[in-house]
Amino acid sequence: MKMGEPNIKKMKAKKDVEGLIEALKDEDWNVRAGAAMALGEIKDAKAVEPLIQVLKDEHWYVQEGVAEALGKIGDKRAVEPLTEALKDREWFVRAGAARALGDIGDARAVEPLNQVLKDEHGKVRWMAAEALKKIDAKKSKK
Repeated sequence: MKMGEPNIKKMKAKKDVEGLIEALKDEDWNVRAGAAMALGEIKDAKAVEPLIQVLKDEHWYVQEGVAEALGKIGDKRAVEPLTEALKDREWFVRAGAARALGDIGDARAVEPLNQVLKDEHGKVRWMAAEALKKIDAKKSKK
């Protein structure tokens, strides 16, 4: 850890949501990704909007971590941005967005996920199919 670099583990342990949100702006993509993942573990809805802002980060690993965090938090505000992320050029991001949409379980994601079943990458198609099963299961429980 470099001098002055945020200590993500400490912030996560303290549930320092504000500090982790600030770390989403760090110049180091590892810090941004770690902060996103920590926010997903904490599951505080205050982090949803800042995470959505970082969903378009220049680094795919950060984007994937953000998608995972949004899925864990489960807030429906993330459905539209995650649906947009299904079109990302990086398959990791598309797969992460599909998984997150399944975790959220909102029916608005069904049609975009159906489109992703035609994705060129098998892992993305698989995640979309799994997400659709989760959404269907949640609908069946209602």
